[in-house]
Amino acid sequence: MTKVIYGKKIAMGEAYIGETRRGVTKIALSPMTISQLKTVEKDGYAALQVGFGKPKKHTKRTVNKNREITFEEGMEKGSVINPKDVVSVGSICNIQGTSKGKGFAGVVKRWNFAGGPRTHGQSDRLRAPGSIGQGTTPGRVHKGKKMPGRMGSDTVTVKKSIIVSFNEADNTIWVTGPVPGSRHSLVRLTVMDQKDLGILSYITGGVPVKIIEPIVETTKESKE
Repeated sequence: MTKVIYGKKIAMGEAYIGETRRGVTKIALSPMTISQLKTVEKDGYAALQVGFGKPKKHTKRTVNKNREITFEEGMEKGSVINPKDVVSVGSICNIQGTSKGKGFAGVVKRWNFAGGPRTHGQSDRLRAPGSIGQGTTPGRVHKGKKMPGRMGSDTVTVKKSIIVSFNEADNTIWVTGPVPGSRHSLVRLTVMDQKDLGILSYITGGVPVKIIEPIVETTKESKE
C-alpha cells in the first residue's frame, strides 16, 4: 500500500500527551481514487495518478484535484485508497505544503536583517539593507545575495510530525507541530515510520479522548 495521502489543513490547537503539552494541527484527509496507471512503456515512467476532493462547480469532472504518487504493484484503475490504509495513530510523517504568500518584502522581514542605527541623525535608513558589494574587487554583487523580493509561496516540508489522533468517521487527524500553508490549503503526507505514543489526555478544538476527573476534597460532613 502507498505511503502517501493528501489532505486539507483545518486549524491549530494543543494536545496533552502524558505530562507534555504539544502544539498540534488538524488535517482533513481525502480518500483517493486511482484514475490512471502510468507505465514506463507508454509514459516513460511508472506512477499512479489519483483524484480526490469534490468539484467546485457542476462539471463533467468527477474529482477536483489530480496528483501523482509512487507506483505500487497490485493497484488497479478505479481502486480507492482510504486514509485508514495509509496512516494510523503514531505514524511519523513528512508534511509538504505551500507556505503563505507575503508579497514583496524588505530585508528586515524577509531575512531578519537588523537594519541601521536608530541614532546619530538616522532618519530614513532604519530598515535599509546597507552596502551590498565589495567595491572595485570584484566590482559586482555576488549571486545569491540576500535582497528584498517576493516572500512566501514556497514549497515547504515539515519533517517527523507525529499523528496523535485519528477519527475514522470523518478522516480527520491531529499531527504535532505546525503545518505550512493557510487554512484549507492542500498538504501532502508521506509516512516514514511508526512509534508508540504516551497517553493522550486532551486536544483543544476536538472531542476529548480522555477526560481527567477533578480531585474532590472530602470534608467532615461528607465523611459522616
